[in-house]
Amino acid sequence: MRGRILVQAALLILEGACIFIFAQMGNLPASVVMLTIFSIFVQGAEGSTYGIVPYVNRVSPGAVAGIVGAGGPTGAVCFGLIFRQLPDDAQTAFRIMAGGGLGSRLLS
Repeated sequence: MRGRILVQAALLILEGACIFIFAQMGNLPASVVMLTIFSIFVQGAEGSTYGIVPYVNRVSPGAVAGIVGAGGPTGAVCFGLIFRQLPDDAQTAFRIMAGGGLGSRLLS
């Protein structure tokens, strides 16, 4: 399981770094490329999270998977509210989003 957690940690760090870089972009084609790379790391982090689920609770992995699955929409709502509160400063909102991704690495 240690290898799975290390892979997840690496993916979360790369995810956060990509958003920090994306927030600084001023070129649309480069932004699209960076967002695509970010998406690859997001998908990898999601997969690694579900790879850890069976080890959390061997008796009821379905309940754990349900809690993990609820985290995505919860995060989307939270970040949506951040963007709503900062309508004129998307760069700061993206930095908060990147900090959340890097902060989640500390929790894994």
